Amino acid sequence: MPFIARLSLLLIFFALPSAAKPIADDDLSVAPLMNGQTVPSAQVSTLDGSQTDIAKLIDGKPSVIFFYRGGWCPFCNAQMGQLKAIEQDLLKMGFQLIGISPDSPKMLQDSLTDQKLDYTLVSDSELHVMRAFGLAYYTSEKTTERYRKKMQLGNKLWTTPAGDERLVLPVPAIYIVDEDGLVHFQYVNPNFRVRADPKLIITAASLIAD
Repeated sequence: MPFIARLSLLLIFFALPSAAKPIADDDLSVAPLMNGQTVPSAQVSTLDGSQTDIAKLIDGKPSVIFFYRGGWCPFCNAQMGQLKAIEQDLLKMGFQLIGISPDSPKMLQDSLTDQKLDYTLVSDSELHVMRAFGLAYYTSEKTTERYRKKMQLGNKLWTTPAGDERLVLPVPAIYIVDEDGLVHFQYVNPNFRVRADPKLIITAASLIAD
């Protein structure tokens, strides 16, 4: 096969949506969706509990998609506030903000009310989108027990291949996609204490908008 043909097939392959990936053993083992790939089809729940597709939420509109651990996480709440502060700048560039977490629709509504947020939050309590993006991972036994006890989390427990029941969380991530769902920028950091700087998000979005 000629080199150009092989290159074309390779580019097409990397642009295809990813199927649901296995839940990673830990936060360092995730295999996230990369630049040049397309947002996959996966179901999420809206605030009223109805189902929709993440690809439909984009629906021809450039989007900043952020994955966070939940409204109980202080680092996530700080990030949500930072995103609120730059939302108008993103809107002027034509972007919408979509937040995805394992929180229930009721918990999402509480977050919107408490922080007076205007952007879209959706529930991925069944992990469809987190797995499609390759961000879902099992927390350790210690972390599972600590979060359930200290944070009083009612999140569903998931069974590991070894038969243990654990919480599953997403590695916090930012994705910036165009109107066709093509990923132009992604920031994925297993260290949940470190989030993408708002200036970095604005800069990346402005380059895509141009």
